[in-house]
Order: sequence, then structure tokens, then C-alpha cells
Amino acid sequence: MRRGSPRTSHDAHMSQQQERGIIIMKTHTSDDGPGMDADVAAAASAHQNSDIIDSPQKKGHGGGAGGYARWIGLVRNIRNFGGIRFLVLMILCLQNSMFTILRRYSLGVLKEDYSKHECLLLAEAMKMVFSAMMISRSLPRGEATKRLSYVARKSSKMLFLAFLYGSMNILSFVALRNIGAGLFTIFAQLKILTTAMMSAIILQRTYSSARWRALVSLMLGVLLFSEPIWNTDNRGKSVDGGSTFLGCGAVLIEVSLSGFASIYFEKVVKTDQEQMTIWERNFQLAMWSFPMYLIFIVSEGGGKAGFLGGWSSTALMLSVLGAAGGLLVALSIKYGDSILKTLAVTGAILLSSLLDHYLLAGPLTPIMVIAGAQVVIAICNYTFDLTPVETKPSPPKAAEDSKEMTPLVKQDSSRV
Repeated sequence: MRRGSPRTSHDAHMSQQQERGIIIMKTHTSDDGPGMDADVAAAASAHQNSDIIDSPQKKGHGGGAGGYARWIGLVRNIRNFGGIRFLVLMILCLQNSMFTILRRYSLGVLKEDYSKHECLLLAEAMKMVFSAMMISRSLPRGEATKRLSYVARKSSKMLFLAFLYGSMNILSFVALRNIGAGLFTIFAQLKILTTAMMSAIILQRTYSSARWRALVSLMLGVLLFSEPIWNTDNRGKSVDGGSTFLGCGAVLIEVSLSGFASIYFEKVVKTDQEQMTIWERNFQLAMWSFPMYLIFIVSEGGGKAGFLGGWSSTALMLSVLGAAGGLLVALSIKYGDSILKTLAVTGAILLSSLLDHYLLAGPLTPIMVIAGAQVVIAICNYTFDLTPVETKPSPPKAAEDSKEMTPLVKQDSSRV
């Protein structure tokens, strides 16, 4: 949204509609870290993802036994979802919905002018303090200080992630300066697929065709659910003075980085040799996000209300919810993976839209209801697919060297 240009009454109406669209759309991108207004994109690892019991009936003999085993596997799948993973994902969904509704109320109804980056800066400070408390609670006072110092020195991986989030923020800003919110919303739904593709490439996971169909169906459902945002008279137009090519290129790079950042964080949390706790990784990420926000705050001059201006109890609550969201995203990746985290955030779009309709008179058309049903079905299709997600393990270098040396050893031993 550009500032300072005069608008007709039609343009003002379109601006309000786009503002509501961006706020709802941010629910989906709240996992995208410092630059994406929440932060911000889980089945467990390969053996956890399968959720299938290895019973005699499963290996069994005959169609009846196989059908029985499938039902038993489905029951086990549902039961496994009753644990901490399901709890974290449900809380994440509720947090995203509350954040979206409160932000919609703050900016759309109360018209508050505080700086969003100041709000997120406070959220990162809360995350850093809370994570430090969780790290220190089980350590002696002197040991806790040494541990925090060590964690800060070993934070280069989270520095790279904070840089990615900052780059995504800039790309999002460039995109919205050149294309409308409707076109931005259409491209933003590609994050569902980019996350899955990065998971297949980086983590070498193999998903069944049923899961891929569920993800495509989910993407189309979310896109259709956002129909009031992009189905406008100027949906294909660029912002006045903007470049459609530049805006589309920026948002495409941004959604690709979003998928990469989610999988990169998951890889660091689960497979990094240092094996730091989720609280230590949160501490590192918040520590490097802090200077990123300071740069954005200084560059925008404190926003419309100036430095530290326009703050209210609503803005403070948004900071608390933002901090909780960052912690929940990390926990959802630890106990699940990036794709199921994306499903939880996508479900929050439906919940927040329903709350927006009943509490703030937001849109809820028949098309949105049908699309919402499709989203729910797609989430269920992905979640309860019994096909195991296979991960191709990369052989250690020592094993490769041993495999190459084996023929030579055998030749020598045969000659003796």
C-alpha cells in the first residue's frame, strides 16, 4: 500500500478490502520469521511419520486381513495425534487466529498507527528472555551464564536464518509496492508447495502421490477461499507507477525463500551435530532478529506515529501473541515437521476468517464456505494417509571410503 497519493472513494474501498486481505493472508505467512509480521512454513521424522503398526495382519494374508490392518493403522494414526504434537499444532492454529483477529481489530477498526516493526521487536525481546529462562532453569547460576555465552557464540546458523527472514521482508515490501494485494495473495499460496518441494530436496523425503494431491488440493482450496481478496476489477493490475514483472518476481523469490527457510530451520533443529535444544535455537534466532528489526525501524523513521508512538494495550497484546507464535512454530517443527506446521497455519486461515465474519463483519461467501470444506478435506487426506514418508539417509563418508576399499582388501587377501 503506497502512502500519500490521493484516492477516490472507490480506491478507498478497494484499499480497505486489500488491507483486510493482507491481514488475513499474513496468517498463512506467520511462520516466516522477523519480516513477515508474526515471526515467520509438522508429521515427525520419517519413522514417526509412518504411524503404522507393524502387525501380522498388515503383512497378512488375504484382503480381509489387509483391510482390518488398514483400519487398525488409521486408529493408531489418530491416537498418535492425541499427543504433544497434536496439542502444539492446535495451539499454533489458535494463536495464529487470535493474532490475525486482534491485528485486524487494531489496524482495521481502531486505526492504530504504531510501527509493526516495533511491535515485532518487543516480541523478539520477549522470546529471547523466555528462552534464556528456559535454558537457565536447570543450570547453576554460573553455568547458566557460560551456557548462554556459548549459545551466543555458536549462533551463525541462526544468523543466516535471520538474514533470510529479513530478505523476505524486503521482498514482500517490494512486491506490495508493485502489485496489488490480490495478485500477491495468489502467489503467496505457492508456499505450501515450495515447503514440500524443499523438504523433498533438502531432507530427501519421499511423499506419496496421495499426499502431493492433498497439498495441491489444499493450495487451490486456500486460493479459492481468498476469492474476495483477488477477484476484483484491478486484480491483474500493478500499483500506480509499479512494475508487474518486478512485483511478481519479488513475490516468487519470497515464497521460495519461505519454503527453504522452514526446511532449513527444521534441518538445523533435528540433524545438526551440535544438538542444541529448541530454546537455545529460539534464543539465537531472537538475538539476531533484534538488530534486523532495529534496522527496519530506523529505515522507516518509526512509522506514521514516530518512534515509540501510537502504542496501546492492543499493540502490547499483539507483541505477546507474536512471541508465543515464534515459540510455537519452533515447537511444531521439533515435534512434527514444516509441512504439518503449514497445515496448522492454513487451518488458522479458516478459523480467523470465521471469527472475522462474526466479530468484525468480514466477508463469508458461499464460495468461501465450499473452499473451506475443501481445505479441511485436503488436510485430512494428507494427515491420515497411511503411506510412510521415507527419508533417504545419506551414507557417512567413512562408510563410503570403506566400501571403496573393500575390493582392494579382498584382492590382497586372496593372493596371500
